[in-house]
Amino acid sequence: MQRNTPLLLEDIRDAASFVRAAVAGKSTKEYRQDRLLRQAVERNFEIIGEAMNRLRRLDPEIADGVQSASRIVAFRNLLIHGYDIIDHEHVWTVIHEHLPLLEQTVTDLLSEQREGQSEGDSAG
Repeated sequence: MQRNTPLLLEDIRDAASFVRAAVAGKSTKEYRQDRLLRQAVERNFEIIGEAMNRLRRLDPEIADGVQSASRIVAFRNLLIHGYDIIDHEHVWTVIHEHLPLLEQTVTDLLSEQREGQSEGDSAG
């Protein structure tokens, strides 16, 4: 694992956690009607996508461990470049159907990295 890999994984996990907390207890209707909430969520998806894009360049082996890494980057590009055609229902679906798996995957990768460091520390 590259030195900056954990930082990028933490950025992804932090942004995913923010999104899930921001929409907790909200309905789809509330989400669609709350511009500030939508923009905060979209911004954090942009962070997730950019961090994933950097991770793919820096540490492709780790990035390959993230299901749909290419789709995550494509979603980021859509949010940034297609701001005028964003389907809020689709974003809502991504939040509830895909984000929990991403957050868990990244948490697992970080745990594996920490375990690897601990084993390296005790071996020396």
